[in-house]
Amino acid sequence: MPPPHSPSDPVSGGRDDTPERPALTGHALIQDYVRRLDSSPGVYRMLDAQGAVLYVGKARNLKARVSNYARPSGHSGRIARMIRETASMMFLTTRTETEALLLEQNLIKQLKPRYNVLLRDDKSFPNILVAKSHPFAQIKKHRGAKSEKGDYYGPFASAGAVNRTLNQLQRVFLLRSCTDATFASRTRPCLLHQIKRCSAPCVGRIEQEAYRALVSDAERFLQGKSTAVQAHLAAEMAAAAEAMEYERAGALRDRIKALTAVQSVQAINPRGVAEADVIALHLDGGQACVQVFFIRGNQSWGNRDFYPKTGGAENPAEIMQAFVAQFYDDKVPPRLVLLSHGVEDADLMAEVLRTRAGRRVAVGVPQRGEKADLVANAARNARESLARRLAESATQRRLLEGLAEAFDLPAAPRRIEVYDNSHMQGTAPVGGMVVSGPDGWMKSQYRKFNIKGTEITPGDDFGMMREVLTRRFARLLKEDPDRQSEAWPDLLLIDGGAGQVSAVSGILAELGVEDIPVIGVAKGVDRDHGKEEFHRPGKRPMALPMNDPVLYFIQRLRDEAHRWAIGTHRARRTRQVMANPLDEIAGVGASRKRALLAHFGSAKAVGRAGLADLQAVEGISATLARTIHDHFQAKG
Repeated sequence: MPPPHSPSDPVSGGRDDTPERPALTGHALIQDYVRRLDSSPGVYRMLDAQGAVLYVGKARNLKARVSNYARPSGHSGRIARMIRETASMMFLTTRTETEALLLEQNLIKQLKPRYNVLLRDDKSFPNILVAKSHPFAQIKKHRGAKSEKGDYYGPFASAGAVNRTLNQLQRVFLLRSCTDATFASRTRPCLLHQIKRCSAPCVGRIEQEAYRALVSDAERFLQGKSTAVQAHLAAEMAAAAEAMEYERAGALRDRIKALTAVQSVQAINPRGVAEADVIALHLDGGQACVQVFFIRGNQSWGNRDFYPKTGGAENPAEIMQAFVAQFYDDKVPPRLVLLSHGVEDADLMAEVLRTRAGRRVAVGVPQRGEKADLVANAARNARESLARRLAESATQRRLLEGLAEAFDLPAAPRRIEVYDNSHMQGTAPVGGMVVSGPDGWMKSQYRKFNIKGTEITPGDDFGMMREVLTRRFARLLKEDPDRQSEAWPDLLLIDGGAGQVSAVSGILAELGVEDIPVIGVAKGVDRDHGKEEFHRPGKRPMALPMNDPVLYFIQRLRDEAHRWAIGTHRARRTRQVMANPLDEIAGVGASRKRALLAHFGSAKAVGRAGLADLQAVEGISATLARTIHDHFQAKG
C-alpha cells in the first residue's frame, strides 16, 4: 500500500489548508541570505517589494558586509529605512575588490538606486585637438572619442574655457582653425589673417617648416612651458632686429605682448603642481556640492560644480568615494587627484584609477603647502556655490507652490514640461521640450523633435504638436507604463491658446494620459508681456496680476521653450543649407569626401569632373568614380 500523500502534495490534487509562511523582509530576510553567502568579493543589490533597486554596494567579503545589515540596531536613519524596505537581494561575485568597485559604479549609473550617491552629469569634457592629418596642423575644440590623428590637451571645464584658450593660442601662435575643405578652397587670406589671428598657410603666406615651429611652440605652451616659449620668441626677435628684419621683429614683439597678456589673465597657476584634478566637497542641508578644478601644464583650465544626489548619505568619505569613482568612470584621471576629504578605501580607489589610466595615479588629502591651498580654494568655491543653489532652490520652491495655488493644482509640480514649435514658412519644422523642476532648469532632460510626418501641412502647428506629444508619451508609456520613474511630468505648458489646449487634451486622451494638467499660455491683448491669458481644458481663460512672481516665472518658462525651439530650428535649417551633395552618394565617407574636396576644391567641381579625373583621386576606384559621375549626371 503506497504511503499517504500530505494535503499539500501537488501529486495528490488535494486542497492545501496549511497557512502560508509570511514573506521575509528587512533584517530577517537579510539574515536568511547571510547563511547562504560565502566570503567572496562582489556586488550586492537590495530591492523593494516592486523589484526596484534601492541600493547597490560592493564588498571585499560579501558575507561579512551583508551581515552588518542583519543587525537589528545601530544603523543611521537612512540605512534603517533602506533595510525595512528591502524585500529581496541579488548578488554577483567578482575575482577582486577592484572589479567589484568598477561593477558597483557601473550598476549605480545604470540603475540609479534611491539610496546611493548619484553623480547627475551626462556631459563630456571638451579638449583642444592639434589635428595632424594635414601638413599644416589645425587647432580646434574636440569632444567625444579621441579617434582623430593628433595630440589632445585637456580636459577643460567648459566650452567657454576651451574657446578662451583657443583665442589666446590664435593670437600668439597664428594657427589655422579652418577645416581641411575650407583650407583647400581658399584663394586669398581670410579675415582671421587680417586681424592677425592666423598665418594664412592656405595661400602660402608661411612655409611649412615655419608653421611646424609655430605648432611646436603652441604645444609647449599647452604643456605649461610658456616661459621657455617666451624666451625663444625673445631670442628670435633680437636676431631679426640684428639682421634688420624689422617687420618680422615687430611681428614677434606683438606675439610676445600677446603671450604676456595671456599669462597675466590666467587664473590659478600653481608652480609645484603640473597636472592634477582638485576635488572639494561641501555638505549643507542634506545637499552636496563638489567643485572640480582642472590643472594641466601648471595652468588652471577651469572648474565645474556638481550636485550629486546623496541618497540621504551624510558621511563625506562615502560621498567623496562615490563621486570620484563615478566621475572617472568614462574619463582618464590625471597623475594626481587632490581631495578635500578622504575616501573610504583610498588604496582601492588608487588601484581603480591606476587601472583606468594605465599608469600610477596618486590620491591624497594635502594638509599644508600649495596643494592644501588649492584644495582650500576649491572648498570655498563649493561652499559658495551650494549657498547660491540653496537660495535659488528656496525661491524656486515658492514659485512652484504659487503656481499650484494659482491654477488649482493638487500639489506643487516637481516636473514641468514646456512645449513649443518652430519653422520658417513650413520648412525645417521642429518641436522643442524644456523641463523645469524644484532645482530649476533640467537641461539634460531637454528634447528636440524633428517633425517627420509627411501628411502634415507645412506650417500646421496643431499637426506638429500632435506628432511631438504622440512621440513623447508613446515612448513614456512603453518604457515606464507604471510611472515609477521621475520622467513623467506633473504639468504641461503649451505656447498657445484655447485651440492648442483643446488639441493637446484630445491627444493625451487618445493616449490614455488624461490626468496630467495642461495650461496654454496665450499672448493676450496686444501680444505684450504681462497681458498673457491662460487656458485650461473646460475652464474659462484667466489672467494673473502684472506684478505676480508666478506670472514672471511662467514667462521665463515660455521664453526658454521658445529659445530652445528656435535654436533647434536654426540648427536644422543650417544643416540643410550646408548639406554637401557628396553626403548623398553611397560609398563616399568622410575620408573620401575630404580627398575629393581637397582635389577639386568644391562639390560643384566634383560634379563637373570626368571619370578619368575622378579616378585620379586617391581612394576613388573605377567603380566608385562611375557611381559619383552617374549621381551628378542624374541630378542634371
